Amino acid sequence: MITDLPSTSVSAVNKKIVELRDSGGVMALGRVLTLVMITDDGNNIESSIEAANAASREHPCRVIVLARGVRKAAPRLDAQIRVGGDAGASEVVVLRGYGPLAVEDAGAGMVMPLLLPDAPVVAWWPGEAPANPSQDPVGKLAQRRITDALASKNPLKAFEQRRANHVAGDTDLTWTRLTPWRALLAAALDHPPHEPVTAATVAGEAVSPSTDLMAGWLAARLGTKVKRSPAATGPGLVSVRLERSGGPVELVRPDGKVGSLRQPGQPDRLVALARREVRDCLAEELRRLDPDETYGEALAGVATISKGRTAVKIPTLAGT
Repeated sequence: MITDLPSTSVSAVNKKIVELRDSGGVMALGRVLTLVMITDDGNNIESSIEAANAASREHPCRVIVLARGVRKAAPRLDAQIRVGGDAGASEVVVLRGYGPLAVEDAGAGMVMPLLLPDAPVVAWWPGEAPANPSQDPVGKLAQRRITDALASKNPLKAFEQRRANHVAGDTDLTWTRLTPWRALLAAALDHPPHEPVTAATVAGEAVSPSTDLMAGWLAARLGTKVKRSPAATGPGLVSVRLERSGGPVELVRPDGKVGSLRQPGQPDRLVALARREVRDCLAEELRRLDPDETYGEALAGVATISKGRTAVKIPTLAGT
């Protein structure tokens, strides 16, 4: 069910939510957090709401969407409340502010009366994010702040801003996309022979924050030399090679979908490594509300990696 409230106020929106709750259409009980999504109106807003709805099936929450409208307009607030099948396992409140209500400072004032009492707040910027999310008016209200450097117009600039301004509670979906890679590599090193890694090479697209983060994570966790090189082919993160005296451990994904794990004494193994969807990454980030210290270490580790100029030739997949 979708209820439109044109030219309204935040108090009227809050009153309408209470009315829907009393009539049995909205249940605030069982909501575990408030997810505040900040974006510009029309900037793939529906796909982001769909991702939030999908994540809410694992984490029932209230989703508040700040869809900033035209700044050079008369002040006006249009609202929309979605419940039931149109809101997954959540309740969605879309606030479209125009004129003075479209600026960043106004967002926190509109959000505060709608926050669930005694529940954590998570801020999410699915597109362009502020240079310092923790100092953003909405970011100051949140225990966790989720950004996505890859969704920015300039991913490398956005990634450098994440590194320069990182504080506890910040995270980025470029990090969450690495979870399957990190799990496979960690599992491979758990198998005999338990030899130390003497060097590592990470290859990927020139513009790939996830590739930089992978190199930073390896540098921080292994305490060894890590080189970040461009890949001759393939999208995003393409390959990781860990050198050991008994032979290398290598994980390659030349097509962005299927990877191959190679290690001494074992047959090559094909693994599913398709790029993760935003909804899956968001659901993973909502599982934890404490600071992700490993992400902070990976960001710091990026400063220690070396950059290679020669493109790494990616081997063909096992069985092809």
